[in-house]
Amino acid sequence: MIQRRYLDHAAATPVTAAARAAMADGLARWANPSSPHAEGRAARAALEDARGRIAAAYHWRGECLLTSGASESLAIAMAGAARVIVSAVEHDAALRAAGRAEAVPVGADGVVDLLALDRLLATGPALVAVQWANSETGVRQPIAAVAERVRAAGARLLVDAAQMPAGADPDVAAHADLVALSAHKRGGPPGIGALLVRDLSLLRPTGGQERGYRSGTENLPAALGYAAALGEEEPVAAWTAMRDTLDDAVRRSGGVVVGAASRRHPAIGAYRMPGTAAAAQLIRLDLAGFAVSAGSACASGSLKPSHVLAAMGWDEAAGREVVRVSFGRDTGEEDVTAFVAAWREVARATRRFAA
Repeated sequence: MIQRRYLDHAAATPVTAAARAAMADGLARWANPSSPHAEGRAARAALEDARGRIAAAYHWRGECLLTSGASESLAIAMAGAARVIVSAVEHDAALRAAGRAEAVPVGADGVVDLLALDRLLATGPALVAVQWANSETGVRQPIAAVAERVRAAGARLLVDAAQMPAGADPDVAAHADLVALSAHKRGGPPGIGALLVRDLSLLRPTGGQERGYRSGTENLPAALGYAAALGEEEPVAAWTAMRDTLDDAVRRSGGVVVGAASRRHPAIGAYRMPGTAAAAQLIRLDLAGFAVSAGSACASGSLKPSHVLAAMGWDEAAGREVVRVSFGRDTGEEDVTAFVAAWREVARATRRFAA
């Protein structure tokens, strides 16, 4: 039987044992946290404790609103903005929420063009949305440098940090006005996330729960699971070493490392296999036991080319030959070694077929 190796953690990563145990405890606390009786107050206390632990994991001193995930957090954050500027490589969820936003171009390295951002900011205040790390390529944005320009222009900064390990970058807590988070990228359950807010006046109130900025009964089990997952350290150093190994192997095998010259997420790598469509790679790799993807999970099932790679100057044909590999807490060196062997076999097989 073929051993399955899951290397698509940027799409969703397994719920940790601690998170599952915390969720079970939350299911036993069945009362509505908004109810005034003793049972409701106990549920509320547990919810607020989880909220505090989520904020603390990201070293956040402002408000923490619980949402259904990063997509909703982005939508809430942008709803009250009169003008939005986004980077050209933002996640589809951010682009949808932003509507007719102005886009800042990126260079071939995937990094925001700071001079172009300056020009846009010179025309008036705005909410500027950038990712901490791109979910397709892993390329990280210079949050402190972006924030310096945003602050000088009297604008506000929204960071999509769904892919960021908790506490991995102090610049986010130090400089962002709003931060969108998602639990299922960090070992928590799907269906919950958070919006970290420095000043609630930046948001448009809608009534209901979450300080009046999101309606719906609070999801206590999920909140407890999210908080518990964030309490477990992620192996960033090990990821960095494994990704460096994978980068080197791909290069030596005739592949291309996307964004190689940029600072990147330690657990995300995007690789082009020249002459072989990503769809063919995914099928062959899946048959060999590997779960990887082409681009972000929200777009990988579609036939449209990657807007991220296009923004980096890739032509459509080359962009359709890129797959993404991403690590999680349970990824080991043996998984990387096995993937390299499978990747090379797919490359050899498709070259023989093409010949």
